[in-house]
Amino acid sequence: MQRADVLRNTLRRIDGAGYKAYKDIEGAYDFDDFVLIIDHVQGDPFAAPSRVRVRIPQRVAGFPEAAYRPKSREVALRDYITRIFAREAGRFQRPRATGKSGVISIDRPGQEILERTSCFVNDREVELRFTVGLPAFGRRIAGRIAQEMFFEDIPALVRRAGLYRSIQGRSLVEHLKTNEDADALRAELSKAGIVAFVADGAILPRESGVSQKPLSAGTVVPFESPPSLRVEFTLPNRGKITGMGIPHGVTLIVGGGYHGKSTLLNALEMGVYNHIPGDGREFCVTIPEAVKIRAEDGRRIEKVDISPFISHLPFGKDTTSFSTEDASGSTSQAANIIEALEAGAKLLFIDEDTSATNFMIRDHRMQELVSKDHEPITPFIDKVRLMLRDYGVSTVMVIGGSGDYFDVADRVVCLIEYRPYEVTAKAKEIAQRYRTDRRQEGGERFGMITPRVPLSESFDPSKGKREVKISPKGLTSIHFGTHEIDLGAVEQLASVSQTRAIGDAIYYATRYMDGRRPLAEILDRVMEDVAREGLDVLSPFPVGDYAAFRRFELAAAIDRLRTLKVRQLRESS
Repeated sequence: MQRADVLRNTLRRIDGAGYKAYKDIEGAYDFDDFVLIIDHVQGDPFAAPSRVRVRIPQRVAGFPEAAYRPKSREVALRDYITRIFAREAGRFQRPRATGKSGVISIDRPGQEILERTSCFVNDREVELRFTVGLPAFGRRIAGRIAQEMFFEDIPALVRRAGLYRSIQGRSLVEHLKTNEDADALRAELSKAGIVAFVADGAILPRESGVSQKPLSAGTVVPFESPPSLRVEFTLPNRGKITGMGIPHGVTLIVGGGYHGKSTLLNALEMGVYNHIPGDGREFCVTIPEAVKIRAEDGRRIEKVDISPFISHLPFGKDTTSFSTEDASGSTSQAANIIEALEAGAKLLFIDEDTSATNFMIRDHRMQELVSKDHEPITPFIDKVRLMLRDYGVSTVMVIGGSGDYFDVADRVVCLIEYRPYEVTAKAKEIAQRYRTDRRQEGGERFGMITPRVPLSESFDPSKGKREVKISPKGLTSIHFGTHEIDLGAVEQLASVSQTRAIGDAIYYATRYMDGRRPLAEILDRVMEDVAREGLDVLSPFPVGDYAAFRRFELAAAIDRLRTLKVRQLRESS
């Protein structure tokens, strides 16, 4: 390791030189109170900014053990430090020459608290990972501005975000306690026989369709559980908390348009993540194995056994090993469910508005007009209880137009002006009074979930001269080599940093693709490695903008790679 003065002298020496001379500053430098590590220098002022780390020894950082133990607090502390750094870095942003010159930035969290690689805290040190736009005038190094950044701006950011004495206070304590309580609450759900919980007083509506911040303007109705569904938990910090518990089984969410059905469902599906204090959804939590399902016209499907829902297609097309380059609404929704079950889902969220109508219901009149012999689709209404019985998978559905689902529901929750009421008894009484006379078409069993074995040769991340070229393009798209993976219908992604990590995790997963392991086992191996070694295991070099992801979104990305080839386990080798 070199002294900081070496960096200063190098910057003076290369001032005014061609941009590539910046490569001379790569390395580690001792700044007394912290170590500065320049991992990678960008190639020109318009390229992706340079990757930089600082390591602050705990004798300087001063974080007490109670701030980062147990794991829930560690994740929350890392998240909080990242937020402070991002906020403070914004105050240093000003025009400084060409391109991205002078920009210091770090992974920017949203409303969710996710484990990220932007910050690490342990007994020895605090590590921060961020990027720096090395300054230049045209393609000539602006050495004096670079000195200002490395010797004034970055030390100031270390003092403001990386030292306990600078950030301690009520806000930090609340951040740590909220995350710890949310984790504790989620761990209690299955023990209590429920799959999701919404706290009394929660604020569920969001600011807009493009913002996950809580609604604050206009009329905001705090959530209040129906008495019949109210449950109570005791949390480590908050103490007693009450709210609506959704039991294992089939639950319908009904109500008029614009009364809050989809808002409640969205809160539940994003309840797989913890939320920051003040979000309104801090204690809206869901079991980790929950997956949102929707129709997805046009997606590619590779050898999925959709026969539980669709069989005897015209011209003898096989649905036990169904493949298509351009799925319909019904075939895509069927495949999405089977793939979720294959990955280990135990709770499905479905909104009628984003579902294929002919997949969800076939009423009595249609059964009379088109006989089952000529209808390949077995609607979800006839499989939902078989799925619960055979695989233990619960379902929460928003239903606005089909009262036939009253017959298969365990409970019905009605939203009226954003207030929930349990109306199960009334729904069952209506179902008895107005019989539909539709025939059950689901058979005696749900059907097989046939494991699939991904074939490694179908994963090619190369592009041009680069053997591996993988990058996210926003939240819902990954460029994998020369192919684009469309995740637009994968609705539980919360951060582009998750998408970035998933892209690299696909490539990492190929090491376990030996032609014998099914996808579920490959997911197990990848997630076990990440849990044991951290997200850094996905990259050969330090990355500061990964965020923790779930096995279900990783599986969804693999399934949507248009070059994917698989072998079903029932097939011969």
